[in-house]
Amino acid sequence: MKHHALRILAIAAVFSASAVAVPPGIIETVRGAIARNDFAAADKTVRADRATRGVTPEMIQAVSWIARGELAAKNLDAAEKYADETYQLSREQLKKRPLDQEPFLPIALGAAIEVKANVFAARGERTQAVTYLHDQLKVYYATSIRTRLQKDLNLLTLEGKAAPPLEGVVLPKGKPVLLFFWAHWCGDCKEEAPILAKLKSEFGAKGLTIVAPTQKYGYVESGETAPPAAELRYIEQVRQKYYAPIITTPAPVNEENFRNYGASTTPTLVLVDRAGIVRVYHPGTMTYEELRAAIERLVKPAA
Repeated sequence: MKHHALRILAIAAVFSASAVAVPPGIIETVRGAIARNDFAAADKTVRADRATRGVTPEMIQAVSWIARGELAAKNLDAAEKYADETYQLSREQLKKRPLDQEPFLPIALGAAIEVKANVFAARGERTQAVTYLHDQLKVYYATSIRTRLQKDLNLLTLEGKAAPPLEGVVLPKGKPVLLFFWAHWCGDCKEEAPILAKLKSEFGAKGLTIVAPTQKYGYVESGETAPPAAELRYIEQVRQKYYAPIITTPAPVNEENFRNYGASTTPTLVLVDRAGIVRVYHPGTMTYEELRAAIERLVKPAA
């Protein structure tokens, strides 16, 4: 499954931050140029903005988008150049303020590290990619980008290894388990639910168990800030409305589970075999056909 992991890691580098809302300006202009494959225009926009406003977190994030675009276009040298530039600019900013003081810099720095690891992997330097991610994870373990970096590391290393333990959850022994990491605000998660319900009806009698961890985000419907107790009630409402066919009891809610499994993308799907070994690690949605084929391999009796 290693080629699968590398493919997904590359996709993650391009899209993992795409859902973050930012004000109109340099980032949108740069992303528009990248969408047209006009990297020269994207670079020109960044240089002009820097000359006018100096180095800002928004400008640094715009550079990170060029790195991601170049990676998607398989221009590895250019991707590495822009990733290194993003990283160095971010480090300079961190001499003045914490990483998580505002939203732009964490996205930029996380993307720079992600792209750099992708470049290593795309060049066949998988060991370097893993070592690099391990090192960066140690540095930024106490920040918001920990989960994202763990995702990138898991994509390269988790398949074929024992499933990490889950806080508040004991995985059944001797049965295949599908872990479904979801968020109460996540539309893709809701779209995945009927697929999981269908698979549960097909394979539940053969031992398939679905475990669906989630976490708190500090808000409820329409982004309204909420204390933990109110958000927990809202999570249960969402479970009952959208996920009752697959989650028959309140979902385990724990932020550390998301960090350990690198579930910065929701949904994240993890398929664990009867021996507790991860066989599929997939940030993002999967089709019924993809999941069914993977599950079918695991529910077959041992030869």
